[in-house]
Amino acid sequence: MSTAGAPRLGRGQAAAPAEPPSGLGAGPGPVAGPGRVADVRERLPTAEDAARLASLLSIMAEPVRLRLLYALDLSDELSVGALALALGASEDQATYGLRLLRTAGLVISRKQGRSVLYRLAEDFPEPLREHCLRQLIDLTRHAADLDEARS
Repeated sequence: MSTAGAPRLGRGQAAAPAEPPSGLGAGPGPVAGPGRVADVRERLPTAEDAARLASLLSIMAEPVRLRLLYALDLSDELSVGALALALGASEDQATYGLRLLRTAGLVISRKQGRSVLYRLAEDFPEPLREHCLRQLIDLTRHAADLDEARS
C-alpha cells in the first residue's frame, strides 16, 4: 500500500476526522444533499398533523374497535346489537367503541325507528380499508403462521 502524498503522523497522533460534506452529519450511510433534506422537510406532516394522525391511529389500534371497523366494512349498516353478536362482544363494548369511532369521524349513525344503525363514514379512505383492514390483518396472520411453524 502506497503512502505517497499522505501526511505522516508522529507517534500518538491521530488523523483528523474527515469533515462531512455540507455539514450534514457524519453518520453511517449516504449523506443527503441540502436540497433533498429541504424537500423532505417540506413534505413532512407538521408536528400537529402527526399528533392528530397518531391519535386517530391509536383509536383504531384496539381490538374491539378495529373489529367494529372491519365488520362495518363487510356490511353496509349494522345495529349495536348485531355488531356485538358478530364480534362476540358485549353491547357495552360495542357502544363504547362505536362512540369513540364516531367522535373520530370514522363511523356515522342514523336512527331507524328505535334502532341506531352504524356504518363507515362516507369519506372513510378506501386505501385505509384495503391496506389496514385487509392486507395488514393478512400480513399479521402470515407472521403468526411463520412463528407457529418455527416453534
